[in-house]
Amino acid sequence: MRRREFVTVLGGVAAWPLAAHAQQQAIPVLGYLDPTSPGDSAEPHRGFLQGLKETGYVESENVAISYRFAENRIDRLPELAGDLVRRQVAVVFTFASGVFAAKAATTVIPIVFVLADDPVRLGLVPNIARPGGNLTGINFLNAELSAKRLEPDVIE
Repeated sequence: MRRREFVTVLGGVAAWPLAAHAQQQAIPVLGYLDPTSPGDSAEPHRGFLQGLKETGYVESENVAISYRFAENRIDRLPELAGDLVRRQVAVVFTFASGVFAAKAATTVIPIVFVLADDPVRLGLVPNIARPGGNLTGINFLNAELSAKRLEPDVIE
């Protein structure tokens, strides 16, 4: 083997671990946008982490979570949502009024929301069956169910 070939092979072997390291995919970063404070959302947060775990994602193992709490200051939500978008998170998970800030901040990053009200009536999605765009989520239909609970029983 000539000297030039030897140096080329040696350089390739030396660079191989760097190339292999560069090919390793970084773990995805999820954005967690909460209108309240960490203490106020402890129970929903546990449910969020449990749901991730059930689908194979564990924080700090194979997924990172970038938390943003508005501390009950709704006026801070647009700034916090914008920060998550600038970080280029893989998805934004949000509650209640956080969905409006997230929707205003991006049309590209998927947004998963949890709402008590009808997202169609609020103008977030065109319909529940096929929300379209970058928004999807869970709706508890609290207003509709509360009205139904208050209806008088009619027995025929």
